[in-house]
Amino acid sequence: MFKSYEMELAGRKLVIETGKIAGLANGSVVVKYGDTVVMVNVTASKEPREGIDFFPLSVDYEEKLYAVGKIPGSFQKREGKPSDKAVLTSRAIDRPLRPLFPKDFRNDVCVVATALSVEQDNSPEVAAMIGASAALSISDIPFGGPTAAVNVGYVNGQIVINPTEEQRKISDLTLTVAGTKEKIAMIEAGANEIPEETMLEAIKQAHVEIKKVCKFISDIKAEIGKPKFEYQSFAVDPEVYAEIENEFKDRMYKDVQAQDKMDRDIAIDKISEDIINFYTEKHGEEVAEEKMRDIKDSIHDLEKKCVREMILEHHIRPDGRKIDEIRPLSCEVGVLPRVHGSAIFTRGRTQVMSIATLGMKSEEQILDGIDTEESKRYMHQYNFPAYSVGEARPSRGPGRREIGHGALAEKALVPVIPSEDEFPYSIRVVSEVLSSNGSTSQASICGSTLALMDAGVPIKAPVAGISTGLVTDKENPDRYVMITDIQGLEDFFGDMDFKVGGTHKGITAIQVDIKVDGLTYDIIAEAFERTKNARKYILDDIMAPQISEPRKEISKYAPSIEKMTIKVDKIKDVIGPGGKVINKIIDETGVKIDIEEDGRVFIYSSDSESAKKALAMVVDIVKEIEVGGIYDGTVSRIMPFGAFIDLGAGKEGLLHISKIAKQRIENVEDVLKVGDTVKVKVYEIDDQDRINLITKELDDIRKAEKEEREKAKSEKDNKDE
Repeated sequence: MFKSYEMELAGRKLVIETGKIAGLANGSVVVKYGDTVVMVNVTASKEPREGIDFFPLSVDYEEKLYAVGKIPGSFQKREGKPSDKAVLTSRAIDRPLRPLFPKDFRNDVCVVATALSVEQDNSPEVAAMIGASAALSISDIPFGGPTAAVNVGYVNGQIVINPTEEQRKISDLTLTVAGTKEKIAMIEAGANEIPEETMLEAIKQAHVEIKKVCKFISDIKAEIGKPKFEYQSFAVDPEVYAEIENEFKDRMYKDVQAQDKMDRDIAIDKISEDIINFYTEKHGEEVAEEKMRDIKDSIHDLEKKCVREMILEHHIRPDGRKIDEIRPLSCEVGVLPRVHGSAIFTRGRTQVMSIATLGMKSEEQILDGIDTEESKRYMHQYNFPAYSVGEARPSRGPGRREIGHGALAEKALVPVIPSEDEFPYSIRVVSEVLSSNGSTSQASICGSTLALMDAGVPIKAPVAGISTGLVTDKENPDRYVMITDIQGLEDFFGDMDFKVGGTHKGITAIQVDIKVDGLTYDIIAEAFERTKNARKYILDDIMAPQISEPRKEISKYAPSIEKMTIKVDKIKDVIGPGGKVINKIIDETGVKIDIEEDGRVFIYSSDSESAKKALAMVVDIVKEIEVGGIYDGTVSRIMPFGAFIDLGAGKEGLLHISKIAKQRIENVEDVLKVGDTVKVKVYEIDDQDRINLITKELDDIRKAEKEEREKAKSEKDNKDE
């Protein structure tokens, strides 16, 4: 049966409809927010997936270009693989939902959000996040929601919920917050050095609206929600776990404290093998084979319990650090000889190499999405090869994790990238993870800042990244321990990965992954304080001693640039018919030229002299011929009555025989030849736009003679008086 519900969100009507379409899905809603329309369908498999030890949730946010009246630009004229923004939206939908499914649930669950119509003032991403929660809540799929989400901007010093397109253009903050009625479940942000206290207030104001939407969804669920279906539990057999814990807990507690990651991995592999052998010898191969899943899950749970107990009860971390202690840090710049900028940043066993490349304006990335962003000149990409974790598997291109981490580093650095007017280059930074033991995205932020400064990019301020983790008491959620600079094991077994990038002045990026049902304001405030102190240490004590400011000159291997602005109606003259003129300049100088629609001209070359020569040629083409102007011209034709002078810009003037020299000339050829360069002055442009010239030399002589005559006359007049 068709149902429609509505509420007001940030001054606009939010409508959730269900019962009209997609009747075979477990749950289906259509969310309307202004003219933005997003359909969300959720389905679950009837049986659990065999042979896995995780909850198989997949979330896909689908951008349909018909939603904004576009035809795809690809050869096939249909949507291809998801854009980076679609992938990031899928991740943003996933993160607040995943912790709210039962821990022992192994049925496949698919969430598909499809943007059907998009009005730029009303975010389809927010509509999709709300719709996913609503569809799951009213479905028969086990789910502990609802959740809700909003965007937050900071416009002219004011916090704005779900800002419009015009507000987003001038906003110093792009923040997405998701949560339940009680807690914050997800934070994603890019910001122009926003202070921590302002960011916390923005999150709090977002939560006020989130609570309203959660109640709205709860009321819908109460009216039409389906009973949740029964599922096969994959909880660990408590008897198997108790037996393994009783026999091996002391040893596991010791083994997880090996300070070196490789030594710890070897120790865990050995104890895992011994536990399986112990159980097999005690109960027989047949029983052990039957209970193998429970045995392996028990090993995992025992390791997790030991790590969490160490941190929570004794404030002991696996590698022996204090709870607020950062791993050993080091960095260096200029590590590669012929690239434009490079750096390596090392944090414990995590190591990232970042490489910066400067290119032409035309080399910026072209975007084909459903929002109004058509291109970007700063691109940050992140690669995570298998060797970085000691695994032997081939690379298959970037996955969602790589895209997400690259986007986080990009957000962190965009606020400090110089404007196009200040630095008219496209900029690409690639972060190659060389070794991974947690916080590679934050190492990418640090390493990329160093690489940009090494490349001579005049960034406004250095940026550093750091993450904090969390271990909570399951029996008493208000009791917790926060740890600074989490490594892989602490991330894997902890409850939070709170990543913050920023400068001395404030925050530029946030990404929070949470494995519990949410965070309190106190936890968020403490995370901000911890990351602020850690950033200061990294910026001042680690990065600054290596390179404290951008290099004054860009690399000799980077293209040098000359720029100017011409009148828009002169663009056609520079390009010429069929590109003839501009191609002639390129062929003669070897440069590359970008001409923008507003008349800005950028000339790039590895040789600065070639760039200057090309610039002079463009200047020559676009120069205006004016009466009184002095120009270097070339003799193009000689006639009995004078010479025609090529002034450039397709203009030609007549230098009459009487205007060449002071003395009388019988033949023009006695003084000038075709191809000669002569400095001339325009003394007249007649009604038919004919240009009449005089040589600069003759003009100077006549001026001097005139001044002498006037001086003599003045002296005579004074004498007569």
